[in-house]
Amino acid sequence: MRKTSFRKSINHRLCSMALLMFLLFPAMTSRANPSQDRSISGIVTSSADAERLIGVSVLVKGTSIGTITDLEGRYSINVSNGQTLVFSYIGYKPQEFTIMNQTTLNVSLSEDSEILDEVVVVGYGVQKKKLVTGATVQVKGENIAKLNTTNPLQAMQGQTPGVSIASTSGQPGSDMKVSIRGLGTVGNASPLYLIDGVGGDISTLNPADIESIDVLKDAASAAIYGAQAANGVVLITTKSGKEGHAQVSFDAYYGVQNVARKAKMLNATQYMAIMDEQALNTGNAAYNWSALPIYDANGNVYDTDWIGTMFADNATTESYTLGVTGGSATSTYAISLGYVNQEGIVGGPDVSNYERYNFRVNSEHKLFNGFLKVGEQVSFVYKKNKGISVGNQYNNTLRGAFGTSPLAPVYSNNNTYDSPYNDTSDSGSNWYNADGNPYGLMMTNTNNEDKAATFSGNLYAEIEPAKNLKLRTVFGAVYNSSEYRSFTPLYHFSIYSYNDTRTTVSQNMNRGLGMTWTNTATYDWTMKDHAFNALLGMEAYRYEGTYLGAGNGSLKEGFDTWYYAYISNGTASSSTEGLSASGSPHGEGRSLSYFGRLGWNWKETYMINATLRADGSSSFAAGNRFGYFPSVSAGWTVTNEAFMEKTRSWLDFLKLRVSWGQVGNQNIPAYQYLAPMKSDNTHYLFGSGYSDADAASQLSNNWGAYPNRLANENVTWETSEQTNVGLDARLLNNRLGVNLDFYIKETKDWLVQAPILATVGAGAPFINGGSVKKYRR
Repeated sequence: MRKTSFRKSINHRLCSMALLMFLLFPAMTSRANPSQDRSISGIVTSSADAERLIGVSVLVKGTSIGTITDLEGRYSINVSNGQTLVFSYIGYKPQEFTIMNQTTLNVSLSEDSEILDEVVVVGYGVQKKKLVTGATVQVKGENIAKLNTTNPLQAMQGQTPGVSIASTSGQPGSDMKVSIRGLGTVGNASPLYLIDGVGGDISTLNPADIESIDVLKDAASAAIYGAQAANGVVLITTKSGKEGHAQVSFDAYYGVQNVARKAKMLNATQYMAIMDEQALNTGNAAYNWSALPIYDANGNVYDTDWIGTMFADNATTESYTLGVTGGSATSTYAISLGYVNQEGIVGGPDVSNYERYNFRVNSEHKLFNGFLKVGEQVSFVYKKNKGISVGNQYNNTLRGAFGTSPLAPVYSNNNTYDSPYNDTSDSGSNWYNADGNPYGLMMTNTNNEDKAATFSGNLYAEIEPAKNLKLRTVFGAVYNSSEYRSFTPLYHFSIYSYNDTRTTVSQNMNRGLGMTWTNTATYDWTMKDHAFNALLGMEAYRYEGTYLGAGNGSLKEGFDTWYYAYISNGTASSSTEGLSASGSPHGEGRSLSYFGRLGWNWKETYMINATLRADGSSSFAAGNRFGYFPSVSAGWTVTNEAFMEKTRSWLDFLKLRVSWGQVGNQNIPAYQYLAPMKSDNTHYLFGSGYSDADAASQLSNNWGAYPNRLANENVTWETSEQTNVGLDARLLNNRLGVNLDFYIKETKDWLVQAPILATVGAGAPFINGGSVKKYRR
């Protein structure tokens, strides 16, 4: 439960802060101009309910002179005769007024209900919503931000029909499992995420930085992305600056989280009764509880609620975002800085916690009278988290809490390895020496920390050598660096839950770099009532990375704690004592793509779009590297027809859509068409007569190798094909929207590992085998 009242209470304070900053820093909102000869003022209201609007932008057109309305909707600005004032506000239609001698100007803004004229993001461009012929859905950034979630995917739940979003666990910072129109592959079924055109991790985005999220659900919409789009595409557009004075925004929320419902377990009395019943039902006598060590110093039976003990109360979650936007007629900018912290409800912040820092800069600059446009979208994310085990039913931190009897205390004075928690392996401390202590194990053995830093961004340049012809080049890069550290101390909580051997520490580091270079040419033209748009492009992608890991054991005395748990403080001298080291490259990847799209519409009533993409991937052998993914879609705006005249009083918009397309999947490990050679632990002895002592020395000199996996040079693309029939409608003055889709989705040539006999002596190769077809509406 979040303290929404906190956010409400700070709204007034934030507005006051904004006004105070406006008064203290007038240079941010207006500039003196000797030619201005009068002050004009007024009140800005909403035409729907006459409510005064706070924070409306009032700008002198063609200049950087501007102001905003105060808490009472009032404004005042210096202006000259003949100049034009522009009033703009989110969710309302902008209005312009030319000033001629008046000193007062009251303005009433109308809500912007022109939903169908809004644009949505499609592959490598934008398109009017009413002209879209594929199955897409858009979520506005304001609807994402107001839900106060740490992960944008959490806010998308329930707002994106056809998209299933579920948390993989309740742990702070945990991933979300996303599937668009169900699972269509046995491999990785995650969609493609593109942040401002560059692949990235949506879970690390600051929700306050998002302008919109567009989901391409059918193959016709996603085919422009070809081999990357087999599981759908999610396009995220971040906020950009707008012409006008600088605007400072601050968004914050603070909340607490508690378990909504805990499993109700037996208390001590109920547990003892059940155990007696069990004994009697098996022909044994009831337990003599008074003779068992289940009583504390005061003679009371231990009665531990293990489930309640594992959870912390009032775990906090908080977020703060500071943003600055603004610009001139030639340059715009948007800067934001954010911080998020979420405590885990299992064990509290000492056991589970997630922190994230976000920094983003977007800017755009027009040069040579608008002939050349350049810009960048850059972000840096740093996050760190620690957590509990959240594996299957056998490997998770909470499992022990469901199986431990209430007759065992949490704390004791036995001090095994200086632990304050009860050890049930001593039969004198509990009635059952295998019970364990789940809380003690969680607080003692949950020592881990994961840190990651991600730099991502793109630089772009665009020229318009002829009217409506735009040439654009974009270079994007994503660099990830992460490190993980864990520590296992000495502990003993039962005959099954212990580490009596040695303390151990492990550390590993990863780095990865992905680079994308995209070049596109777009051209729009009309011929009488016919409108055309064309797109041609190419894209090259490259990825590489490395992994490095090490482990050590038996940490030095005085350094055998989490604070000092580093490799250099271990004393192990062999692998049997915990010494280890490893390093390897990530699977390198290369791809090269060519794509095109052609669209046509007649009076925005009949429309057709067709795309084709050719993808070449290093995941496949020569001869199978290129896959070709076409699509075609058509739409008919029925309400534009004359015979629909009688329905216009209640039916604002009706469009029928039909589409067909293919997309590809290459999500298999690198170089599966080859048979790699294995050389570690492949020693050979030749001849005979080696004694056991001689064999050890001979092994070190006689190395061998063998194929670790069977090769399959014929493995190629997995293909997903979709046919979609849809309907979009708006009724009752756009108050009600209806979107219906029926589709057939078939995934062919599944990329799966072949079942082979162990007698083959090598690993199984990937093959193309199997298919699945789904019908949904």
